[in-house]
Amino acid sequence: MFRYVTVDFGNSVALLRDREFAALAGTAFARSQAYSTILIALALYADQFGTTGFVEGLFGTGFAVVQLLIVLPLGRQVDKGNAKRWLLGGLAINVVVFFGFMFVESSVHVILIRMLQGVGASILWITGSTVIGTIAPDDGNGRWLGSYNQVAAFSSLAGDAVGGYLLYTYEFTFTYVVLSGVTIAAFLLVFAFLRDDPGGGVEGDAGGGRATLRALLDLPMVKALVTFRIAFSVGKMAVIIFLPILARTEFGINALVIGWILAGGKLTKSLTQGYVGDLSDRVGKKQYFVVVGALLYGLGTALIPLSFYFEGAITPVSIQAFGGVQELGGAFFALFGAYCVLGVADSIRLPASMALFVEEGEKFDSVASSMSLRSISWKVGQVAGPVGVGLIKDFVSVEAAFYTAAGFIVVASGIFWVVFTRASAAAEQSADPSVDPGD
Repeated sequence: MFRYVTVDFGNSVALLRDREFAALAGTAFARSQAYSTILIALALYADQFGTTGFVEGLFGTGFAVVQLLIVLPLGRQVDKGNAKRWLLGGLAINVVVFFGFMFVESSVHVILIRMLQGVGASILWITGSTVIGTIAPDDGNGRWLGSYNQVAAFSSLAGDAVGGYLLYTYEFTFTYVVLSGVTIAAFLLVFAFLRDDPGGGVEGDAGGGRATLRALLDLPMVKALVTFRIAFSVGKMAVIIFLPILARTEFGINALVIGWILAGGKLTKSLTQGYVGDLSDRVGKKQYFVVVGALLYGLGTALIPLSFYFEGAITPVSIQAFGGVQELGGAFFALFGAYCVLGVADSIRLPASMALFVEEGEKFDSVASSMSLRSISWKVGQVAGPVGVGLIKDFVSVEAAFYTAAGFIVVASGIFWVVFTRASAAAEQSADPSVDPGD
């Protein structure tokens, strides 16, 4: 039974007074804002170049395949090296990415630049999460990671709302100039305020290597989480890539209003993630948060195809905004509502999942290696998922593609619980010599 708890929303805001947390939050802000803005840009590119579902899937797969190749050695190097330098390098790569996007002329160019973006995003995600988990107080991992992700969620919200406005009003070039400026500001914050070598530079094989990775995978919780994320990522990445494209290509929704749709989920995620991270620290049993959040995400994904039903069934609402009339039809309200559900689901699942990986990694002084396993398990599904769902979109239907994604998410939840339960039972049995294997 869960005991009664109270959580102060101000805890997340208070952490920004810590200069190092603020610097790391700046990297999360720059990374997430760029990621969200470019997702809207991908929908515009898909419409502009008349892409198929398969090519649209490659927009996601190209981003992920590079990450799949580099994430494990990257985690090892972050554990051994100076994490501050890795953060600065990741921010610099992102600036190069924005300049590359200014000159794309085909879907092939988009895929190639997305691959480079994958490199920069991997560096910032793994390194930032590792440093946060390392310098956080021992009893505050959930709070620090939840608050760190809360900043990222607010930034992602800015990417949806502000990025959508910039793309709608000024199109591509000026938008990428603004993203470059935000990233350079984050670079300066890290350079000025983050301690040198915040991870400590683990020596020898303590911070990673094959032996450590095998030891981590022997832990019941890590084994369950890795299995879960491989299946869950197939479904979630289909939503991330194809929902904005659906809004643009099926319903003709412009970049500004696509940003509003995505902002709904980011708003609920921003408002609740720090709270739930703190809550998971106090309640414990973080595996329950993972399962409940995943099942709710599956429900939100299954709601997306309702946009076809609501379009035309609801009288459109017209509002005067940003120099024109924005018409919000039934599809907008259906997609907005579905994305709000997805935001709440992520708030329940994400802080608990990250905290579990950090706690398990600390057992071997290998937080970055643990986070690398977390990332690489996601990349397996992220590589295969968008292309597979894109083919379903091409040869079956858009509705079938999203229902398939929802199915993967529900199955992932069941797999997690079964693997965790069995692995935990096996670990207890091996640790207790009095248990008869035949019982």
